[in-house]
Amino acid sequence: MRRGPDGRRSVARLAALLYPFVAAAMAINIFLLGLMGQAVGLPALTPVTSLGLGIVTGIPATWLAGRWLRSLIEEAEDGQ
Repeated sequence: MRRGPDGRRSVARLAALLYPFVAAAMAINIFLLGLMGQAVGLPALTPVTSLGLGIVTGIPATWLAGRWLRSLIEEAEDGQ
């Protein structure tokens, strides 16, 4: 993977690759959270609502996952 001008791997590139997976995971987690919310009297979330919220919340979650993955890659490269 290419490195940026500062010699570090680009979080944006990692995030672009990870976004579909992270957004899907967020949608599933939100849907399951909505199901658990029924136990305390909250209305159930529809799958479409959960998917929409997963797409929106997937953006910051993907950025965090990209930063975490970049740190793991750099740690592995430093250990060689």
